Amino acid sequence: MPSTSRLQLLIIAIAAVLFIPGLGAVHLFDWDEINFAEIAREMLVTGNWMQPRIDYLPFHEKPPLFIWMQALSMSLFGVGEFAARLPNAICGIITLLVLFRIGSRIRGRLFGLLWVLAYIGSILPHLYFRSGIIDPWFNLFIFLGVDALISWVREEHPPATGHARRYAMRTGLFLGLAVMTKGPVGVLIPGLTAVVFLIRSRFTRLMGWTHIGASAAVFLLTIGLWAVVDLAQHGPEFITGFFWRQVAMLTTEDAGHGGFFGYHFVVLLLGCFPASAFALQELARPTRSAEAMQQDHRRWMVILLWVVLILFSLVRTKIVHYSSLCYFPLTYLAALQLQGAWEQRTRFGWSRYLVGAIGGIIALIFIAVPFIGMRIGLIEPLFAKDPFGQANLQAEVSWSGVESIAGLLLATALLSTFILNGRARVRQAIIVLFGGTALFITTTLYFFIARIEGYSQRAAIEFYEARQGEKCFVITKNFKSYAQLFYTRKPPVEDPRAHDEDWLLHGSIDRPVYVVCKITSMEEVSAIPTLHEIGRKNGFVFFQRLP
Repeated sequence: MPSTSRLQLLIIAIAAVLFIPGLGAVHLFDWDEINFAEIAREMLVTGNWMQPRIDYLPFHEKPPLFIWMQALSMSLFGVGEFAARLPNAICGIITLLVLFRIGSRIRGRLFGLLWVLAYIGSILPHLYFRSGIIDPWFNLFIFLGVDALISWVREEHPPATGHARRYAMRTGLFLGLAVMTKGPVGVLIPGLTAVVFLIRSRFTRLMGWTHIGASAAVFLLTIGLWAVVDLAQHGPEFITGFFWRQVAMLTTEDAGHGGFFGYHFVVLLLGCFPASAFALQELARPTRSAEAMQQDHRRWMVILLWVVLILFSLVRTKIVHYSSLCYFPLTYLAALQLQGAWEQRTRFGWSRYLVGAIGGIIALIFIAVPFIGMRIGLIEPLFAKDPFGQANLQAEVSWSGVESIAGLLLATALLSTFILNGRARVRQAIIVLFGGTALFITTTLYFFIARIEGYSQRAAIEFYEARQGEKCFVITKNFKSYAQLFYTRKPPVEDPRAHDEDWLLHGSIDRPVYVVCKITSMEEVSAIPTLHEIGRKNGFVFFQRLP
């Protein structure tokens, strides 16, 4: 095996090739990607980096750390999709290095490499590093905090090396950064994980009060550097608004973001393919280890997985990335199974049937979609009760059939994996399966993502882009969006009445007002006497009001 330094350079190179090219090839997607990018853009426009704002009004949902990363990226590379997504591509590179280093420390370099392979070769863990959402950095900070917590607890018991305080302070630092990235869930999840571990340890003391104090001090200092300044400048506005927004997100269901209790179980099973199949096998047939440290680490990972999964199954709002922290323990468990198969050269267990079933369905879908796209009328009856969906399908999106290469690539990887596994060439089977899936994800993004965007939002985005530089107001009616802000490059609001929809539709204005709605609201909006329709495209209807 090459040296550790060369392996880390190889990981960096592969991650950069997979995550960075094409970041700016497709518009940002509503809501989350555009929401955060717009906050970062407004930071640059106003010069106010201390208080997140959207549409130049205070934004109480998220702290500013990730937004600062995007704003810095935009200041270097210009406002756009590439700069908005680059921080997560960098996060992807760092995450894979972290997995390799932690895995190597716990179970050796082979395990570290297999953990990296399981992560990079699973669908959603790979995909998120090419997005502009908060969660990759949020999850990384939490995981680093949990890793430091595990080391801290171990150092509190013999044989200790005297580094407990160091790990305690690292725990406080990383969990403070997690809270600064997305909020108190960043400390809630590790706290619940520690409580469950304490219960399973029969309430054996985990850590000393002195070290708890040191960790808390670093944690408070990390979040206090910003919170105190914001409190001094703006008063308790953000703190109180943020608190009640978090309560609302945990106790109520956001419009369009509901779901059944097992929602995240399904998301992880399908979204973390193929690692999810091996993780399930590991949960059913645990890997035994003679070393207490390895046993403890596995126990922590299992607890972390279940804490996140159960917590967000109980939360009323269901969004795919809420359970994304599970990607770390899930791929860890998968890597345990892969290491056993690699070292013992034993064929995959029943997980191979789950891999075949899920992978076969995914491959067939991506083989078929281009041909369905060429005959889009075949699926229009499925949207008989959804006029907006039917109108989306009328978008001018070109399909040639070549796009099926992505699905064929996955099918080839699956078939090759089964042949190699059947011949007891297990090591090659592991590399082909996860390497093939990683290539499938990249190929799918290349062929499909722009076409998906063509159906879903491009008509509206192009309308907003055409308004750049025009002295006007652009709003949406009866649907939530941030795209009109980012893609019109909306300047600072000089007249506070510009936030009043009634004034924009009926008041004394000095510039044109453009109103965008979905076709499902067309009759209601067209009944407003001050508006006249100027066009419609792919389910979106555009109105104008002249001064």
